Amino acid sequence: SSESQGSSCMQFWGPVGAGEAMSSPQQQGFFSAQSLVLGLIAGAFSLADAFYLPGVAPQEYPDGARVEMKVNKLTSVKTQLPYGYYTLPYCKPEGGVVDSVENLGEILTGDLIENSPYDMRMRENSSCKILCKMPLNQGDKNKFRTMIDDGYLVNLIVDNMPAATKYIRRSDGGEFMYMNGFPVGLERNGKYFIHNHLRLDLKYHSSDKYEGYRIVGFEVEPHSIVQATRADPAAPAGMMAICQEGAANQLMDLDLYSEVIFTYDVRWEYSDLRWVSRWDNYLKMTGGQIHWFSILNSLMIMLFLSGMVAMILLRTLYRDITKYNELATAEEAAEETGWKLVHGDVFRKPRFGKLLAVSVGCGVQILGMSVVTLIFALLGFLSPAHRGGLLQSMVLLFTFMGVFGGYASARVYKVFNGDDWKTCTLMTAFLYPGLIFLIFFVLNLFIWGQRSSGAVPFTTMFAVLVLWFGISVPLVFLGSYFGFRREAIELPVRTNHVPRQIPAQAWFMQPFFTCALGGILPFGAVFTELFFIMSSLWQHQFYYLFGFLALVLVILIITCAEISIALTYFQLTSENYNWWWRSFLASGSSAGYVFLYSILYFSSRLQIDKLVSTLLYFGYMSILSLLFFLLTGSIGLIASFFFVKVIYGSIKVD
Repeated sequence: SSESQGSSCMQFWGPVGAGEAMSSPQQQGFFSAQSLVLGLIAGAFSLADAFYLPGVAPQEYPDGARVEMKVNKLTSVKTQLPYGYYTLPYCKPEGGVVDSVENLGEILTGDLIENSPYDMRMRENSSCKILCKMPLNQGDKNKFRTMIDDGYLVNLIVDNMPAATKYIRRSDGGEFMYMNGFPVGLERNGKYFIHNHLRLDLKYHSSDKYEGYRIVGFEVEPHSIVQATRADPAAPAGMMAICQEGAANQLMDLDLYSEVIFTYDVRWEYSDLRWVSRWDNYLKMTGGQIHWFSILNSLMIMLFLSGMVAMILLRTLYRDITKYNELATAEEAAEETGWKLVHGDVFRKPRFGKLLAVSVGCGVQILGMSVVTLIFALLGFLSPAHRGGLLQSMVLLFTFMGVFGGYASARVYKVFNGDDWKTCTLMTAFLYPGLIFLIFFVLNLFIWGQRSSGAVPFTTMFAVLVLWFGISVPLVFLGSYFGFRREAIELPVRTNHVPRQIPAQAWFMQPFFTCALGGILPFGAVFTELFFIMSSLWQHQFYYLFGFLALVLVILIITCAEISIALTYFQLTSENYNWWWRSFLASGSSAGYVFLYSILYFSSRLQIDKLVSTLLYFGYMSILSLLFFLLTGSIGLIASFFFVKVIYGSIKVD
């Protein structure tokens, strides 16, 4: 079943329709750098708009006005490969197929919006209206069989609203739920039946405040029937059809017929639902209590860690600092143990310090993108009516956050007294973005090999490269320039010339054990929300609960900081001063649990069995895990650095 998530409290936790699910990054179409600039200008003006955003403002239709229906991609949870609507032998409009202009997010998510031959007029009902009669050869039948076997759904759009199929979920006491799109057909006992008749139920609303009518609902009820026809020269298709529904109706069996007639009914119905609430059916999802349980669970983890860190700071550290600051005799000084003994090595440059600085820079860039995206989502700018808006915002914000990434990597690299700042800056600009782009490019070749409409065209790929090289890279260099221009962060203790020997460490202080332990708690704080995010990614469901997600992000930041601080302190008390990488990996290892969870989700929730679809899933989940690794690791290292700086600045060192 196509379950979604949500709650009745969305007015508070996220404005109605405050976001949309992301699919795999794919699409076909034309995109240029010019449209990016225009999009940014439009975005700037939209901030001044009082209520409606450009492109999602309500449209009023007078009586009898034509209501255009558009068609979107065919989607499947089983294959994750979208195809164009006209890949199947459906009726085409008389003037030819025309693609809609799409933004970067729509192209990357695989949307392919085109016109259709459906003729609908505001408040004019029609019954058994013929679209066309299509011949079916063996190749066409095989296409339909394959699409039905793979569970493909047809997606229609009216007034920027996707078609919803109403179904009953018996597990919830027979409550009505809505599924985005409707199946191409169905298979019963080895026989295949096409959904060739659609009942289109449209709801409209009117008010004294405006003229005309606004569309507030769009439901579709698919049927497989064999229509009776008779010649009628006055009809647009040259014939009329009679549609019989019910138990006596004969189904449209692919094996029995060499042609198919596509028909549709249109029914208009008045609704009290206001235009601003028309997305409620799509966002009417179970799971509100689960989200609250998740928040409570995450808060308990955070409070546990906060208590641990508070104990370290208020009890242990206070006692240690008081003890270390007392005038000790030579005999007492000789017997000293603990973290003070490594003061001459605690800020020693780690191995692969340049890579660590680059990793922190990219993590800060991702953190900035996440925070700003959530702020826009909470303000309601990322409505599901604005298809592709969420992904486009993330790509653009990641590009512009390059200035913070360059600055952060420069500041960390300067703490290590690094002088090869050009290489450090170049690595910040190219290493991780280049790795992600390489994975994306290779996966796109596989999608292209499947002739899926999800393959990103090379013109769009070039536009992404323009964003990367033309905007992101210069901004990274700009941030790095300011970072290196500033004085290095003053350290409270000097580093000795000769490294101190590290004593033998207990088994529970080994890097693998501490990192494995450190990653559990940040993952535990987010795993429930991760389930809903993955459902939106891979099961094509809407995700809009950005209020919950913002809370989870705050809890994640605090949890990562606290677990790294705690493990760093325990490591220093063991007289092991190699804490730089350990603090990064302690919280960053939670990404390993995210990837392990993706394997569990793949085996338990998805029915993917094709090789290319499996590669797509694990390719994109590896990108997601890498981003999570950089985000959480950077938070942990930055928190640990300031913790170490504070505690060593609080003691007297001879």
